[in-house]
Amino acid sequence: MDHRKEELEKKRAKLAELRRQREERKRVTMQAHDQPPAASLKANSQDIDDLVDSLVGDRVRSPASPLSTGAPGMSREAPGMGRDRSISVATSAGTQLGSPVSRAMTPAGTMASAISGTSPGPRALPEFKTCDFVVFDFPPKEKVVYNKEVQTADGGSMPDGSSLLSEEEIERRVRELREADERARAAREEERTRREAEAKARESEIKRLTDEQRASILESSDFVAFVDQKSRVMERALDEDYDFMVDYTLCATHEAEESGGEKMKLALSFHDDKVSRNRSVMDLAWSSRFPELVAAAYNRNPMAPNEPDGIVAVWNTHLRERPEFVFHAPSDVLRVSFSDFNPNIVVGGAYSGQILLWDTRAKAQPVLKTPLTAGGHTHPIYSLKVVGSTNAHQLISASTDGLVCSWQLDMLAQPQEIIELTHPAHLRTDEVSVTCMDFADNETTAFIVGTAEGAAYQVNRYDRAGSKAGLNAFDSYRAHTAPVNSLSFHPPIASDFADLFLTTSSDWTTRLWRARPAAKPASTMPSDIRPLHVFDAFEDYVYDARWSPVHPAVFASADGTGRLALWNLNQDMELPVQWITSGRALNKLAWDRPGRRIAAGGADGVVSVYDVGDLSVPRPEDHALFARTISELGA
Repeated sequence: MDHRKEELEKKRAKLAELRRQREERKRVTMQAHDQPPAASLKANSQDIDDLVDSLVGDRVRSPASPLSTGAPGMSREAPGMGRDRSISVATSAGTQLGSPVSRAMTPAGTMASAISGTSPGPRALPEFKTCDFVVFDFPPKEKVVYNKEVQTADGGSMPDGSSLLSEEEIERRVRELREADERARAAREEERTRREAEAKARESEIKRLTDEQRASILESSDFVAFVDQKSRVMERALDEDYDFMVDYTLCATHEAEESGGEKMKLALSFHDDKVSRNRSVMDLAWSSRFPELVAAAYNRNPMAPNEPDGIVAVWNTHLRERPEFVFHAPSDVLRVSFSDFNPNIVVGGAYSGQILLWDTRAKAQPVLKTPLTAGGHTHPIYSLKVVGSTNAHQLISASTDGLVCSWQLDMLAQPQEIIELTHPAHLRTDEVSVTCMDFADNETTAFIVGTAEGAAYQVNRYDRAGSKAGLNAFDSYRAHTAPVNSLSFHPPIASDFADLFLTTSSDWTTRLWRARPAAKPASTMPSDIRPLHVFDAFEDYVYDARWSPVHPAVFASADGTGRLALWNLNQDMELPVQWITSGRALNKLAWDRPGRRIAAGGADGVVSVYDVGDLSVPRPEDHALFARTISELGA
């Protein structure tokens, strides 16, 4: 408690001291305000005169100068010294304090210097300088004053002094405003109706084109492309095979009538005089992405030297009158194939030894092609095959110059690898003239080639255990006595038949083979592999034979007599089960992916598509039956 009281006493003493100091400051301030300002004004006037004398310099002092009427002690001066001494005093004061204004603020120091009898120093002349000033004029702030008259109005008058309107006057004015709005709305409606009538009148007027304008429109590339594209769409729609007059009450009888027929029949044919006149079909290929598209390769037209030498036409089964796309080539196109990994790419092999690549999104000319140099093929290319996967695929080509080349589809300047096929037992030359080629299912490193000598050989792309890269000359499939025209491996229906392949030849036969396992070491002594079976029921060259993609025991063949034959090895090994003759030589065959239709290309340039019906539809027991048939042939 005592400590607390001491703290309170100290605080009270401190507060009392603060009050005393505040009263002392107030008293001093009051005294300063009560003193007369006469002495201060007189001193300031004297300083101002000294400032003027220092600025004017040698001007004669006015008789009324304050310096001449100063104090009694200052009136008696030596001649010529009064003015100099005053200037010296002013200069000294200005030098010490920094400026004449500072000298005016210290009158006591200035008077002391004037009274002292010291000799003046050297006079300092003032320096004048020119300065630029900008004057800003700020308007005064406007005062807004409100009063009662402005803020309120009398109950019987409007703010502008007029009296309030009566109820009748208000109703009259409202009625006038409504009438004005109605008139404006009616005027707007009338104007809109008039504009619509004028627009319809302008649309109804038929604009007549001049002959020059009509010709320029019809010949423009954009108009031609537009009409070509839209007309194709209309033709596809009109080609839809649907009987809109069908009577569903008679459907059962109709089905019963057609159920008994399983014969192969012609579904449609493609021919266009502008494209395929005087040309022969050299190859056919169905698109794996679009099942209605089939590509046909044509050779040159000897009667039209100004037309492209080679043509590839992509036909659409829903567009019969003309092709969907037409591509040009500088030489006869002998092979054509769709890329399984890019549906817009079409690859072709030419008679000149070039590989051509077309894009359906581009024009008719190839977007890429190999150069005519010794770095690639220099002879006709009769074999093409795209192998690999989506991310790593290559194009394998073989020609009659004995070379097998591997290409990247996006870089055809030079091949990625070259395999030279040679056989030391050939009489005239060591080169092997390749006429056809095919890969077994899931095989990318080994394949079989057919040659112009009538034999077939296995080729390895890379060195492997027991065999080197290149042609295996010791194991030959030698049975044909004429060039091998086609070679086709069994499709990947079942792994049991992946090593089976067919060959056709100009010796009027078709032969069935079982390929030697690619992983087996090569023979050290020459050996001939015998065919499993020979089909000789032909009367002319056999140009092509292709396995059905769905039925393990069915294949089709085409020969020089124009006969398209359908074979079922489970039913008959000697004669075809169905055939149809077109009257012209058939060069190539191609099954579609579902296996219900087969396309045949003729020497007259016509592509015929046949519907095989249920002949290629396998039954549950066909697989086992075909396996037993093959085992009996190999026994």
